[in-house]
Parts: sequence; structure tokens; C-alpha cells
Amino acid sequence: MSYESNPILDKLPEHLKQYIKPQDYEEYSAIDQAVWRYVMRKNVDYLSTVAHESYTVGLKKTGISIDHIPNMYGMNRILKEIGWAAVAVDGFIPPAAFMEFQAYNVLVIASDIRQLEHIEYTPAPDIIHEGAGHAPIIANPEYAEYLRRFGEIGCKAISSAKDYELYDAVRHLSIIKEAPGTPQAEIEKAEKEIEILQDNMGEPSEMALIRNLHWWTVEYGLIGNPDDPKIYGAGLLSSIGESAWCMTDKVKKIPYSIEAAHTSFDITKPQPQLFVTADFAYLSQVLEEIANTMALRKGGLSGVKKLIHARELGTIELSTGIQISGIFSSVIEHEGKPVYIQTGGPTALSYREKELVGHSTIHHPDGFGTPIGKLKGINLAIEDMSPRDLKAYNIYEGEKVSLEFEGHIKVTGDIITGTRNLRGEIILITFDNCTVSYKDEVIFRPEHGFYNMAVGVSVVSAFNGPADLNSFNLITHRLSSSTIKTERSEEYLRLERYYEQIRHFREGINTTISRNKVFKELRDSYPNDWLLSIELYELAKSNGDLEFATQIQDHLESVKNRNPKFGHLIDDGLALVNQELVGG
Repeated sequence: MSYESNPILDKLPEHLKQYIKPQDYEEYSAIDQAVWRYVMRKNVDYLSTVAHESYTVGLKKTGISIDHIPNMYGMNRILKEIGWAAVAVDGFIPPAAFMEFQAYNVLVIASDIRQLEHIEYTPAPDIIHEGAGHAPIIANPEYAEYLRRFGEIGCKAISSAKDYELYDAVRHLSIIKEAPGTPQAEIEKAEKEIEILQDNMGEPSEMALIRNLHWWTVEYGLIGNPDDPKIYGAGLLSSIGESAWCMTDKVKKIPYSIEAAHTSFDITKPQPQLFVTADFAYLSQVLEEIANTMALRKGGLSGVKKLIHARELGTIELSTGIQISGIFSSVIEHEGKPVYIQTGGPTALSYREKELVGHSTIHHPDGFGTPIGKLKGINLAIEDMSPRDLKAYNIYEGEKVSLEFEGHIKVTGDIITGTRNLRGEIILITFDNCTVSYKDEVIFRPEHGFYNMAVGVSVVSAFNGPADLNSFNLITHRLSSSTIKTERSEEYLRLERYYEQIRHFREGINTTISRNKVFKELRDSYPNDWLLSIELYELAKSNGDLEFATQIQDHLESVKNRNPKFGHLIDDGLALVNQELVGG
């Protein structure tokens, strides 16, 4: 995998780079370029009146062209001026990774482009959605900071096992829906599976709440007055169908609040309601409200339980700052507080996001367990004890000690040493000949080797992922399915060549092409193709060849009669050409 880096991309951790793929710009066909051009011309014409002012300003700032699919290298040269970068990926990537890219000021762009058949909307992320939707708005500094901060908080959100199932199901649907020739029954089956999953998610996880918030702001957000809002969400900015639909009275407009996080969405259908924020600053305010409800900031027993439920790599931080990263398997609780936590499998200990020497996954390959809380009958927590206090309670190198914690946890053994932070506070105690028990149950025996006890009176934070990114091998990305590339028929390749000839004619690369000959071949061999006829109509009108333009218009009327679903697309295309020529 090779891509052109820059100073912003150089700062990405290795585990994010595994998702990046080359854009392969030459793979875009002339039909792909025509789809981009149609959507962009239509969008810019319509959105100039209904989108937030940052959109049109941002198109210029980010180098998004109306006539050409953006080249990632060109975009990056311009984006770096506003402190951002862009990378190409293959369709959907896991939500936590998507968020983490944002935290590094990197825009993730699915480099595929929708088929002509799905020109109005596709559930699959594509370059129209990402490049024409997300990129322009980040030129607004206030919104860009919201996006970065969203990524920073969102990537720490704890998921549930059901979230991963839903992610796989949505990714699968997006792939088969964009793949040419997928039977309708297979698409309906995939949609039904998503519907069943969405109806049986149970209590929403933190990632589910964050995902909802992302959907109703970054993807489908409106801004201003609910009676006369403007569009800023990328899903609306990139959909010529929904950007018009959302402005009608058929879509309910709700003042934006934290309730958006508790409002689910269906990716397969147009949205029945949208949220309107007063301004971009208010987005950040609601984001902080959500962050205040997360285990990242609340910790406690509920945070530990969220990590156990997730069954994924996560971290808890104790009140001393020591961080335990692994897959959490169990917790012993007492009076609503965790008094003993246990991980299963490779575990690493860190302090302030830096792994402690001698406490990597190599040192803790089979898990890690530790008591949490105060000693029974002693008000002074171990972390608050002075060296004199520690000696008084026999918590001292070379001493044999028996420590009984609140919640019936008992640690007995010979103290070898203590690990301290830079301020001299003790954060870890290592024992030999150690026995750890809960009531009558032995949790750890002397034959297991040294026992490392983390010091902390409480869990102050719990979050997704490791404390130190270097503690674990995170380069394990395996897609459940990948974007389907089908073999194009000779008939289709010939149509592509006609599109390319007309594109070259318009751009002055080759003006010897007979447009009448192309039109005749199109009418005879591709009677249902409408987009190239629109392009031919544009050329005929701009060259003043009204007789040719009328022939094309008559042909397009017959295409509409055979395929009424294309009617509004054809009408909009013709209207846009006529409007531009009048305007010119």
C-alpha cells in the first residue's frame, strides 16, 4: 500500500495507516466523471441558496472542482493550509477508527463513486459524499474544531458486541447495493437483517449514542432557524435527492439538543426528521454534555461493566493515574463500587498513556487482577499515605504484610518493591509469595509468581482502546467483505468510450469527434442512457446548434416515457443547462 504522505499524515499511528489505500485515480471512468459532474453542478446550483455559507466558501478553499473527481494529492496540498489532510479508504471502516482519524485532523474519504443508477443516493460511503459533502465545511474553523473534538471523544466511546454486528451488516448492504447485478431479493434480505438488528440493540452503548449524534450533526445536520434552516451535514450536501426533500414540510425540523443522541436512524430510508442547531458553537456544547455521561469521565462500576460487556480492548484508569489496558472479564463489586477487577489475556499497565517498564503484555500475558479501594477500617487510602504512614502500616519493602480491603478482598505476601510516579506517589506494589482472596475464594496463589497490585481508591475513567498505542499489536484489520469490482462487458466499455469522447470534446482535448455520430449510436444501442444525452444537449446548446439540441431533447422525452424514474433527473439536467446558458 502506497500513498503520498504529508506532515499531518506522518503523525498518524500505524494502526490507522492500515486502513489507507491508494486512490487509483486512473480507475475512474468517464462515466464516473460524468456522475460527479452532474451531481456537483446540480448541488452547487441548488445548495448555493440552501446550504450554510461555509459550503460555497469551502468548495473554493478545499480545491473541490465541479468538473473533475478530486485527486487526493491535490486536495491534500490545499487542505494542509487549514491544518487538515485526506486519505482514501475502502468503503466503511470501524466507527472507532473513523473517529480517531478525525481526532488527527484527517478526513476519511471512500474513494469509490456511486453508480449512475444510484446517482441520487447510496448507502455506501463514496467520494461524492466524502469529498463534496465533508471537505468544504471543514474550511470553517469552528466546525473543523468540533469535528476534531468529536473524533477525540468518539474514539474513546465503548461499544457493545451488537454494535459490531450492526457495523458488519451495514457495510455488507452498502457493498451489495452498489455492486452491479445484485438480485433485489438479496438487497431486501440485507435490509431486513439491519432492521432486525436495529430493533434488538437493547440499551444503547456509548458508541451508539455517539453514532447517533454524528448522524444528526456531521451527516444530516441543519443550522439556523427551524423555520428557515440551512444545510451543513455531508449526507445532505452530497445527495441531490435528500437536499431538496429535507427542505420540504414533509421533514420535521427539531431544535438540536442532547436528545439527538437518543434518536436512532435508519440508513436505508430518507430521514423523517432532522435537528437544527442554532450555530456551530452549540454543537460543541452538546458534545461536552454527552462526554460528561461517558465512562471516559465518569469511570466507576458502570464504566468497568461497559468494558466487560464490550468484550473488546479497553482501559480503566485509577485515581493514582495508573492505567490498565486489556479485555476486561470480571469485576467484584461491593456497595455499588468495584473492589476487584480482572482482565483475561494480554494486559499492559501504563501511566499517563506511557507503558510502565516491566509491565507490557509480555509480562502480563494471561491477564491482570487488582483490588481497588481503601483498606478496611483505615480512612487514609494507600495512595494518600506518606512514607511514614506506609511504614506504620508495614507497607514497606522487605516486609510481610496482610492487607484487607473493603469488600472482603485480602492480599497477603512479601513486599518486594513499589513503583512510584514522578511526584513520588506509590502507584504499584509488587509482592512475592502472595495470596489474594475474596471471602473464602482464592483468586491468586503464590505459585503463580509475583503479584502486582495497582494502587487506587477508585476507577476515574474507562474507555475504548489501549492507554499506550504501542502496547498492543493493533494492525489486525480484516474486512468482513470488500467493495465488489465486477468485470465490465464490452458493451459497457464501448459506452464508457463514448462518454470519454464527449468529455474530451468539451475539454478541448479532441474536437474532431462527431457528436452526431455518438448521439446516433447512443440512441440506437443505449436507448436508456440519459446522462450522456444531457452532456450532448449542453454542447449543442452552447454551440448554438438548436436543431441538434431539439433532436436530443426529443430523444430524452422518449427515455422519460420508457423510464419515468429518470424523469426528474433528465428535467433537472436540461433545466440546469438552459439556466446556465441564460445566465451566461
